[in-house]
Amino acid sequence: MKYSIKIALSMVVLSLIFACSKSDDTDYFALDENLEVSIPANFPEMQYDISRNPPTKNGFELGKKLFYDGKLSSNGFISCGFCHEQRFAFTHHGHQFSHGIDDLEGIRNAPAVQNMAFQSQFSWDGGTSHLDLFPIIPITNEVEMGETISNVLKKLQADSEYQRLFASAFEDGSVNNENFFKALSQFMVMMISSNSKYDKYVRNEPGGEFLELEEEGLRVFEAKCASCHKTDLFTDSAFRNNGLPPYPGINDLGRTEVSGSTTDHYKFKVPSLRNVAVTAPYMHDGRFGSLASVLNFYNSGVQDSETLDPILKQNGRLGIALSTKEQEALIAFLQTLTDSEFLNDERFAEY
Repeated sequence: MKYSIKIALSMVVLSLIFACSKSDDTDYFALDENLEVSIPANFPEMQYDISRNPPTKNGFELGKKLFYDGKLSSNGFISCGFCHEQRFAFTHHGHQFSHGIDDLEGIRNAPAVQNMAFQSQFSWDGGTSHLDLFPIIPITNEVEMGETISNVLKKLQADSEYQRLFASAFEDGSVNNENFFKALSQFMVMMISSNSKYDKYVRNEPGGEFLELEEEGLRVFEAKCASCHKTDLFTDSAFRNNGLPPYPGINDLGRTEVSGSTTDHYKFKVPSLRNVAVTAPYMHDGRFGSLASVLNFYNSGVQDSETLDPILKQNGRLGIALSTKEQEALIAFLQTLTDSEFLNDERFAEY
């Protein structure tokens, strides 16, 4: 009797596997399911229109595979995940400038990939204003991934596994530009970091009890930092010149590269401070290796220029006055923004 039951169960399993492996694209699509995108109670409104590209289980898995696939680069080795490592909030920890194809080096530090659906401008200079188009920048950059979108698609179209995965994720089943970018966006839309100690503190959840020094750091932050690092995304998404002198040998003009306006000289996007304790080095050019160095810069290193942000030039003083005690408290507070759940979430981990 036991053996009969086992055989019957095996036949059922084989039938299900056979049904799921049919080549009919509609069968793949029918098996797909929408993923829930939960907007944290303390977050601002989402900027990405998920009604036009709702994340699904198969779309997400396709986007994840693409994110970690070297096929997106010209040498078949450099993937998105190569420069965006999960345990460091998807930054290239320890690398001032990220290394791309043939060990070439760029001029900017890899920014974090987190809470992308809540942003409306991408890259340090705002090179694109739509998440779907964001991957074009690193893929086509000659020292990053050094590839063309058409070549990427040719490689994917020739891959039988990708043919199957695209068919399972999109109703038309096509391996084309639109579906390629939509799949990557579905993966990034789900990458929401919102469960740090700070989040639990503001939402009055267990695990959110602040120490006295952390509370003091929050007070200092609200008084001296929150004008630029606004909302619980900790950025106003503006482009600002924060007084960094040009890096020796690199005259990166920042936002001007996109806008063409001299009034944007040396302006870069205000980065989110979420998970900032694990994303060193800091600034668009990765010149600072510690949070202490960053705070020392704002206290006494800001350089004046025609486009320096007015908020850093008040009452005849450059920068932000920060005592040693205030800096200590600020660092304690910034460490509460580390979201260990996000950094270790298996959904986003490389296979």
